[in-house]
Amino acid sequence: MLPNNRKSFSARRLVLLGSVAAVGAALMLAGSGGYHAGLPAWTAPASAADSTLQHPSGFADIVAKVKPAVISVRVKIDAASAEPGLMQQQRNDGDDAIPSVPGSPFDKFFQQFGQQFGRQGRGQMQMPQGHQTIMGEGSGFFISPDGYAVTNNHVVDHAKSVQVTTDDGAIFTAKVVGTDQKTDLALIKVEGKSDFPYVKFADKAPAVGDWVVAVGNPFGLGGTVTAGIVSARGRDIGAGPYDDYVQIDAPINKGNSGGPAFDVEGNVIGVNTAIYSPSGGSVGIGFDIPADTVKTVVAQLKNSGHVTRGWLGVQIQPVTASIADSLGMKKAEGALVAEPQDGSPAAKAGILSGDVITAVNGTPVKDARELARTIGTIAPNATVKLDLIRNGQAKTISLTLGEMPDQQQAQADTGNSEPTSGVPHLGLSVAPASEVSGAGAQGVVVTAVDPDGPAAEQGFQTGTVILDVGGKAVANVGDVRKALVDAKAQGKHQVLMRVKQGDAMRFVALPLGNA
Repeated sequence: MLPNNRKSFSARRLVLLGSVAAVGAALMLAGSGGYHAGLPAWTAPASAADSTLQHPSGFADIVAKVKPAVISVRVKIDAASAEPGLMQQQRNDGDDAIPSVPGSPFDKFFQQFGQQFGRQGRGQMQMPQGHQTIMGEGSGFFISPDGYAVTNNHVVDHAKSVQVTTDDGAIFTAKVVGTDQKTDLALIKVEGKSDFPYVKFADKAPAVGDWVVAVGNPFGLGGTVTAGIVSARGRDIGAGPYDDYVQIDAPINKGNSGGPAFDVEGNVIGVNTAIYSPSGGSVGIGFDIPADTVKTVVAQLKNSGHVTRGWLGVQIQPVTASIADSLGMKKAEGALVAEPQDGSPAAKAGILSGDVITAVNGTPVKDARELARTIGTIAPNATVKLDLIRNGQAKTISLTLGEMPDQQQAQADTGNSEPTSGVPHLGLSVAPASEVSGAGAQGVVVTAVDPDGPAAEQGFQTGTVILDVGGKAVANVGDVRKALVDAKAQGKHQVLMRVKQGDAMRFVALPLGNA
């Protein structure tokens, strides 16, 4: 029986679906009509216009094919190993409210939005009074007949023991082979049999509009089937530098974490991980980790128990329209290097601040986040070729990637604030950094900001250090003024500045107004 006193964690939230994970199945209708083996029969549309109105007569065949591979994952977590925030939130909000866990993929998201969003961690969490064990549930699915199964990292994180229940009710003990926090994936292994039903990963990404069927254990009810479509691809939900989620509208709820989403052939296109919800229940916005990502991560987890990623060693940011204009670029695309890290492969190869990386091994880079994802999928010690733009000129650099340090990740700065450089007519007062305590020895430091000026609109703050203006190092107000005058004389509408705020280095394009 379901408890009737469940309460909402927050008014709006992004939710990690950590109870028994949904099995999504994306069902795509073939445009030419006919019958697809293993799928419900349907009538060929009379015309192209009619094809958009056709629906399969049912999903029974595809559900029967994939459902046996879906499992319920139940975990015990030693309270001593669980994060204090998890324990405290559990006491405060009951088994319906699971907080952001420090260091988890969604921790940054919650720090930014606070109580506006929430997540469901392991979904059905229970911690009886006086006991020091937390119980949690999630879902998963077999990917091989010898018992390897995929689930979410947040389902089995800190698990003291893992138990799985198959579709026919059989119960097995499982061990955690490896986890990857950055993509929220985990690989577990059930011993004792070599004939488990299993599913395969799709060879191609789904298209927006493809059918999706979810099969899982929401709210602990047992096998449940829902249907929908692929709503969008390439979603960034603020979880980390490798966000590339498939959005689906097949209803998925608590207990669906770790379950797969299938195409019409019964192949996995993604792993259900999170939903956006005002109440904790489905409102038709769910997010899946794409199959390509899952395949890459799972292969490494199976081989070594952990994931190693290529490391370029640059701090990067998006190329906005204003930055592109200041650099003389026709399109706002690529990743702008704010600063190469000391001793990194990028620094050793001669990559400089202000370079715009436009392609990796000949494949165009759309933005900073895509560069982070691309480099993260390449193995350490691999040689890559980077196409870039430096001072308006195309250039190619080859380098050998390093291995990403344990506590480091290729960060794509996607913040919306754009500090600007300037002199008093831009709404800023500056002074040589060497004359201001704690500002360092290079550049000029912002000492005052006009709240109604253009600099304030761009997010400038007192203490921001301006290092370069228009590609030229500045050390005093005169240097800044000359750089602005030169940029305007060249017909530029924006001037690019390299600024430092705290330990973060970045570029900002500031509109050139009247002096």
